[in-house]
Amino acid sequence: MLLTNAQLVTLKTDKDFGLVPEGVIALDGGQIAWAGSEADLPDNFRDQGRHDLGGRLVTPALIDCHTHVVFGGNRAAEFEQRLNGASYTEVAKAGGGIVSTVTATRNATEADLLAVSLKRVDALIAEGVTLLEVKSGYGLDRDTELKMLRVARRIADMRPIEVHTSFLGAHAVPAEYSGKPDAYIDEVCIPTLKAAHAEGLVDVVDGFCEGIAFDTVQIARVFDVAVALGLPVKLHAEQLSNIGGTRLAASYAALSADHVEYATEDDVKALAEAGTVAVVLPGAFYTLRETQAPPIQAFRDHSVPMALATDCNPGSSPLTSPLLTMNMACTLFRMTPLEALLGMTAHAAAALGDKRRGRIVAGAQADLCVWDVEHPAELAYRIGFNPLHSRIFKGAL
Repeated sequence: MLLTNAQLVTLKTDKDFGLVPEGVIALDGGQIAWAGSEADLPDNFRDQGRHDLGGRLVTPALIDCHTHVVFGGNRAAEFEQRLNGASYTEVAKAGGGIVSTVTATRNATEADLLAVSLKRVDALIAEGVTLLEVKSGYGLDRDTELKMLRVARRIADMRPIEVHTSFLGAHAVPAEYSGKPDAYIDEVCIPTLKAAHAEGLVDVVDGFCEGIAFDTVQIARVFDVAVALGLPVKLHAEQLSNIGGTRLAASYAALSADHVEYATEDDVKALAEAGTVAVVLPGAFYTLRETQAPPIQAFRDHSVPMALATDCNPGSSPLTSPLLTMNMACTLFRMTPLEALLGMTAHAAAALGDKRRGRIVAGAQADLCVWDVEHPAELAYRIGFNPLHSRIFKGAL
C-alpha cells in the first residue's frame, strides 16, 4: 500500500525534522519500503493501492521508553503531603513513597493489575504510542515481581502495542528488609531476576541508584548477574543527588541513564563515551517541584542523545500524556521541539536498544502517526490538546 498526500517528518538525521512535502510512504507488510516525495516515487511502487492522508503531517509513532504503568492503588494523599511541605525523601522515609505502592500491588490480583494498567496504556495509545517500556519494582518479593512482569507481557496481547519489560527488583528496600538492603539484594532481588529470566519475562534490567534506594556497589551486583544472563541494563541515576549512578551505568555500557538531574560534566562525558542515552523525565521534575534541571546543554555539547518519557508512576509522575511530556521538556528544560520529538521517537528507540523504529526510512518498522497539524513544532507547543488523526502499527491503519 502507498500512503500518499502527506507531509512527512522523516527525522532521517538529528539535525532537522527532515520535512518532505507531498510525501509518499510505500508499505511492504509491516515495514517501510520507501519514503520520499511523490515526484521521486520509483516506478515499481506506482501500481500499489493508495491511501490518501489528506495533506496531514506524518511522523514516526511515539515511544514511551520509561514507565511504571503496572501498579496497584494511588498516592494522591502523598501528593497532598508534599504540597503541605513534605519532601519526596521525607515521605519515603516515613513509610510512604514506593513502599506504599508495594502494599497495594501485592494485594492486587493479576486480573486487577491488568485492568487498571490497560486504562493507562489506552491513554498512551490515544496519543500515538506504539512501543512501551514497562518496569516491575512495586512487588519487591518474588511472587509480585513475577506477577507484574506477566501483566506487562499480557498488555501486548490485549492492545495493538509492543511492550519491552524491565526488571526493577532493585527499586526500594521492602519493609520486611528494612535496614538490610544487602540481604534483600542477595535473598530476593537476584534470585527473582534469575526466575523472571528463566520464564522469559525480562528484556532489560534496571535499578534505582539513590540515597533512599541502593548504592553503586549494590546495583553493580545486580548488573553483574544481568550481564551473566545476557541482558542489557539501564539505570535510574542522579535524580535526587549524585552518588555515582551515571558513571556506573556508563561502565556497563547501559542502554540509558534516566532522570540524571544531578549529572555532572564528567558524568555526561562518560555517557558519551559509552554510547548511553540520557532519558529526561520532566513529569517527575514537575510533580516533585524540583529545581535542579538536567544538564541539557552538556548533553548537546557532548552529543549524548536525549530521550523523553512519561515516567508514568503513582508517586512522582502520574502522567499518561506523551504530548504533555514533550511540552514540559520544552518549557521546563528548554529543549527544542525537534529535540522533544526526537526524544519520543528515534532517541527513545535507542534507549530501548530498538533500531527498527523512530525514523521514516526504508527498512524501518511501519509505526507511524498521522496528525491534524501544519508543523511538527505544534506537537510540543499545544497544552492539553491531542491532534492525532490516526495511528499506524506494523503497517496496519
